[in-house]
Amino acid sequence: MDSRSTTEEKPVQRSKSFSFKTQKDLCASCEKTVYPMERLVADNLIFHSKCFCCKHCNSKLSLGTYAALQGEFYCKAHYQQLFKSKGNYDEGFGRKQYKERWTNKDSENITKTS
Repeated sequence: MDSRSTTEEKPVQRSKSFSFKTQKDLCASCEKTVYPMERLVADNLIFHSKCFCCKHCNSKLSLGTYAALQGEFYCKAHYQQLFKSKGNYDEGFGRKQYKERWTNKDSENITKTS
């Protein structure tokens, strides 16, 4: 008997490092697929180059012309303008000021100790 005819044929194992499945990158702005040629990464977020825009004026941004604050992107001109308008990052960008939070905590501490 021939030993080759009685043995079972084993399936060929493919390398696990090579796969046809690729991870689809989604744009943080429009949530559509971003292809490698149009991919832009800023603050660990992926964008289409056309979707990477200033929150204030919607002008197109690049990696050299943007400033980020708490996950929002601004052109450098509006970032400076919004900061200068109130002199701080919170009030200029429409957030509640930290000193208001502190005064609330101080008034709570006073009533608890009384």
